[in-house]
Amino acid sequence: MQIGIIGLGDMGKLYAQSFIKAGYSVCGADIPSRYNELYEELAPKGIEVLIDGHEVSRKSDFIIYCVEAEKIDEVVSAFAQSTKYGAIVAGQTSVKHPEIAAFEKHLPNEAQIVTCHSLHGPAFSPEGQTLVVIRHRASDEVYAKALKVYQSLKSNIIEMNDFHEHDRIVADTQAVTHMGFESMGSAWKNAGFFPWDNPSYAGGIDNVKILTTLRIFSYKAHIYAGLAILNPYAQKQVKFYAQAESELFKLMICENEKLFREKIYAARDFVFHQSQELLLLDDKIMKEFSLSDADHKQKPNSHLSLLSMVYAWYKMGVNPYDNLICQTPPFKLRLGIAEYLFKNEEMLEESIQTALFDKSIRGDDLEFHTAVHEWASIIGYGDLKGYKEHFEAAKSFFANRLNDGRDLSAEMIRRLGK
Repeated sequence: MQIGIIGLGDMGKLYAQSFIKAGYSVCGADIPSRYNELYEELAPKGIEVLIDGHEVSRKSDFIIYCVEAEKIDEVVSAFAQSTKYGAIVAGQTSVKHPEIAAFEKHLPNEAQIVTCHSLHGPAFSPEGQTLVVIRHRASDEVYAKALKVYQSLKSNIIEMNDFHEHDRIVADTQAVTHMGFESMGSAWKNAGFFPWDNPSYAGGIDNVKILTTLRIFSYKAHIYAGLAILNPYAQKQVKFYAQAESELFKLMICENEKLFREKIYAARDFVFHQSQELLLLDDKIMKEFSLSDADHKQKPNSHLSLLSMVYAWYKMGVNPYDNLICQTPPFKLRLGIAEYLFKNEEMLEESIQTALFDKSIRGDDLEFHTAVHEWASIIGYGDLKGYKEHFEAAKSFFANRLNDGRDLSAEMIRRLGK
């Protein structure tokens, strides 16, 4: 079977090399101006680099579009009519609504659609990672062929028949998760300090927050922009998160302890009841992963970001454990540290007391509150350009530590996943 990749960016190249390794013939193309660069890089590895997507579409039995979600309609419309008769077609976008719409609009009727989404970045081999496979338009025989191709990647495959289900789960596991960490990054940037230099962020939970935030900002803005803005479920869930955070923050500044506790305890009892499988992280390991050169004496932290996430799950009626089938490292870490906080009565009590009465952290919480609503507004307006600019502003602030953060977070994920 001839596999063709349209879009040889980081993920496209990763997939091309993975399929070559699995024994398939692979060709691919990107924009014409990248032809010479890609030929020099990939031809020695056995990948046939072609001049454009028409050549890829005409000769390939299995075609994967590895392009940005915001460009999927433009690219599919350009090359769809060259699709080989009866070919299997897939996309690697992380949000399926625009992708499926583009396929249904532009592909020939006989094209078979078995699409996918790798729940990892290009820095990871597909082997052992989670891969969602979605059967949209395919006979049993064709689906079996497609599944065999995907299985050659040696990923952990989750099969779905409904792209709506995929986008709903991804809205929680990726879009809102990323927005929460991005809000922390923007808050620290706006406050003008690096959190690893601040004793309020010296605990194990805070190390996870910091490294995951740096990990997200070390990648490209368009990945997260498409997830948040082009996924209709994401916009709804981001709005819930912003509303939940706002409710809690108002109670904090009014020091309304009774109502604040009622909301936190109701959220705890809904999300973390005893029947749930525990992910509790190892505090000793979390404390090892600090970027600080100083030995700070840890100060209490309100953990407003985590209180808000759990309260938002409660308000939405979402059980985050149900979404672990499509987990990503940031989502599992976020659920893990939220669980660690809410399952530890002493730590939760300290968080509540700090949120309500500790004025020394109130300024940081105000920055976070502001950042959440900045991100929520950008996403709510569907402003892809504004999202990318907001992302790049925070990314620039942390630029000198992004590589350290990505490397340390990868090691942390490996250690905590044991």
